[in-house]
Amino acid sequence: MKFLKITVFLLLAVCVSCQDARKDNKDDKEDLKTDITSDIVGFSDLSIYNLPSHWTDQDGKEIQMQDLKGKVLAMVMIYTSCQAACPRLVADMRNIEKQIPHNLKSQVRYVFVSIDPKTDTPERLKEFSKENKMDDDKWIFLRGTEDDTREFAAVLAVNYKQISPIDFSHSNIISVFNKKGELAHQREGLGVDNEKTVFKILELAR
Repeated sequence: MKFLKITVFLLLAVCVSCQDARKDNKDDKEDLKTDITSDIVGFSDLSIYNLPSHWTDQDGKEIQMQDLKGKVLAMVMIYTSCQAACPRLVADMRNIEKQIPHNLKSQVRYVFVSIDPKTDTPERLKEFSKENKMDDDKWIFLRGTEDDTREFAAVLAVNYKQISPIDFSHSNIISVFNKKGELAHQREGLGVDNEKTVFKILELAR
């Protein structure tokens, strides 16, 4: 009888030990899965890919900022009816693009976010992209709701204000984001030297 009790006790101990081992193994797998998932899809708190905003591009496609992940982004806020600063910002972006070597061009996207979403419909953005010979994949024109636009402007430190039914005053800032959506460089002004901006894009694109 004493031998039987000892045997039962040992069997129970083995079962408990096996259950604990399976539990520990399961926990380890879950931890590993979490770590891998975090490495693949996680963004830092500073990433614009955390923003829940929704946008429409010049082709009428609905996107979120995180759809642009994996590319270096050169970004500016404009409006298509602008006759003063915006054409110069467009020229600056084109000048930057021309300085990117061919082997790195696929790693960079040039994003224009409208501060006048009421006027800048997808159709108007498409027309604008063709007028400026920016109608291939590397040029992206976005419009969103007024709330999303203001939130995004705050992220870029861009100030803008409507001063007439067809005119806005606004900051002239080109921003560069790394492939994780983190702000890496900003340059303010019109027609200024783009050397530092180009250097940062090349550094991030390699």
